[in-house]
Amino acid sequence: MAEGRFDNPVVAALSGFFDRFRKQELESRLKKTDRIDGKTCLVTGANSGLGFAIAVDLAKRGGKVIMACRRQIPEAGEKVKKRSGSDRIEMRHLDLSSLEGIHAFCDALKKDGIRLDITILNAGVALPKARKTSSGQEEMFMVNYLSNVILIGLLLEDGIISNRKESRNNLNTEPRIIFISSDSHRDSSYVDYDEFGKYIPYGVSKGMEYYSYYKLVANTFFTELSRRLNNKGKDIGVHVICPGPVNTNIVKEAPWPLRMILRGIFAIIFRSPVKAARPVIYMAISDDFLGKTNTYLHMFKQKEMDPKVYEEDEGVKLWERTMELWKKIDADAVSLNI
Repeated sequence: MAEGRFDNPVVAALSGFFDRFRKQELESRLKKTDRIDGKTCLVTGANSGLGFAIAVDLAKRGGKVIMACRRQIPEAGEKVKKRSGSDRIEMRHLDLSSLEGIHAFCDALKKDGIRLDITILNAGVALPKARKTSSGQEEMFMVNYLSNVILIGLLLEDGIISNRKESRNNLNTEPRIIFISSDSHRDSSYVDYDEFGKYIPYGVSKGMEYYSYYKLVANTFFTELSRRLNNKGKDIGVHVICPGPVNTNIVKEAPWPLRMILRGIFAIIFRSPVKAARPVIYMAISDDFLGKTNTYLHMFKQKEMDPKVYEEDEGVKLWERTMELWKKIDADAVSLNI
């Protein structure tokens, strides 16, 4: 059975308290003067919280920012324009719970000739109970894991994220893919392939476990993606980051009493999205990551992920089973031969 690190959302929230006081050894490496003029950035889940703050910061630094969101279009984009002082912002609809929505989003990017320099996979959900998507998958599994795989697969397949240096305008850099994870992935179980891709009802406690468990699953996949993309030299940087405890609205669907408790904890001990965005921006734009891949940051500190994430046999098995599942549920799945 798949197991996550926490089964109590209050305990999980409080576990982030001491993160606020840990030494942030790389924080000084991010400068206000760091710029990304001419680069195109994609941020999923950018209409609020951490994603919104990331979009504002990238736009302030000169980036063209594509905000991929399910709601608040165009209101959130207008707010980013106002706060950043940049009009190089566009919003595009992306519903990660819908296969059709992911394909439509990628098809539109390809049609418009978009080439991404920075791709930040920020969108995620935390649900108090299981919910089935139109493809038959449980929504938290799909949005927090499988849809990120499908999205990146299509972006790579269509050349929206290019793996060929000679095709890029700026040869002094390489594209970066950054997955927003959580340090709560630690101590989650190995991937349970008896449950993988199956709809299994759950409640609040198991939902909390699944949240951290799916982060471990995703970290394992993106580690394998990094191996495959860079097996002949580092061409695309694939990185994972935990921004630390962030005061966002991710618990908006929790039962009312629990939601009030968690929001109180968030307000008192968690960091604002603006502060939490800073290490993500550092990983996305700093020359410190040129020629590197598969780095993990916990806020502004580099460390190792859970050891299970790095096991090559696990990475290969997860890749193969994920591709099988994608083809099973999606008639338009691509053969991602990397």
